[in-house]
Amino acid sequence: MIGRLRAVTIDCPDPSSLADFYAGLLGLPVIERGSAWAKIGERGGLRIDFQRVDPYRSPAWPDPERPQQLHFEIVVEDIEAAEARVLRWGARLLARVEEDPANLYRVYADPAGHPFCLEFTA
Repeated sequence: MIGRLRAVTIDCPDPSSLADFYAGLLGLPVIERGSAWAKIGERGGLRIDFQRVDPYRSPAWPDPERPQQLHFEIVVEDIEAAEARVLRWGARLLARVEEDPANLYRVYADPAGHPFCLEFTA
């Protein structure tokens, strides 16, 4: 294991209303709302995030032209070591976001092309 799952993020056109739907379905509180982002779950625990995507094109599973839209966010203690491991395992780096040395995250594609993030927060 190189990290722990922090969140699963779902693309959608209206994060607040989709958060309300899943909060009711799963009995989890909405812990954050904004125009482009909403979160449900327990503070400091595993959560589900909803992010606005414009223009949004809904999935039509199992149609491969309209695939599922979500990604994993994994918190790691050493982002450099974690990156080296996932790249060895077949991941591909898509983006580096380094807001400051205490808050780093990197976006990768898994071997099948699904995005996931590694995040370090001091």
